[in-house]
Amino acid sequence: MPQPHVLALFTAAAIALIVVPGPNLLYILTRSVSQGRRAGVISAFGVETGTLVHVAAAAIGLSSLLATSAVAFDIVRYAGAAYLVYLGVRALADRAPLDLGTEAAPPRALARVFRDGMLVNVFNPKVALFFLAFLPQFVDPAAGPPAMQILVFGAIMASLGLAMDLTFAFGGGAVSAWLRRRPAIASRQRFAVGGVYLSMGAAAALSGRH
Repeated sequence: MPQPHVLALFTAAAIALIVVPGPNLLYILTRSVSQGRRAGVISAFGVETGTLVHVAAAAIGLSSLLATSAVAFDIVRYAGAAYLVYLGVRALADRAPLDLGTEAAPPRALARVFRDGMLVNVFNPKVALFFLAFLPQFVDPAAGPPAMQILVFGAIMASLGLAMDLTFAFGGGAVSAWLRRRPAIASRQRFAVGGVYLSMGAAAALSGRH
């Protein structure tokens, strides 16, 4: 197990990194605004489940493949970009009234929200590279098996990330409540939601290894 002072240093560094908003937080905020607080919370848990997938991959060494193989990196990057574009097109094509903050959403719909959040994060190769570059700096071979230390650090990162994700989910839920009182604006919201997803997909596709 990592030493207490190492855990404290890692936690401080992780907080400094997490407070900078990124695509995952933007996704959660978009979900929460368009479908309400509950969907935002579910998407937050989905995103952090994706984080745990990256943590497990880093622990068993799969992340090194993305760091050394341009082909593997591009495959994951374009898969993630394509999935974001799919979400954007689906949002633009859906002319049904948006579910703004309905707490009784069907379980199947919430399961899809969770799945989307997880896949958005899993298909982000930069998250894998982040764990590969960031976590090893705190791993001490003398403190125990490196894989176990990576799992501990990853669990801390996921927990801190979930706290930030939920902050954005609840903030988006407040915006959703505001939109429910303004149906004229809400009826055009799908264009904003679809535009956000398409922009995220374009950014993911155009971003290079650097």
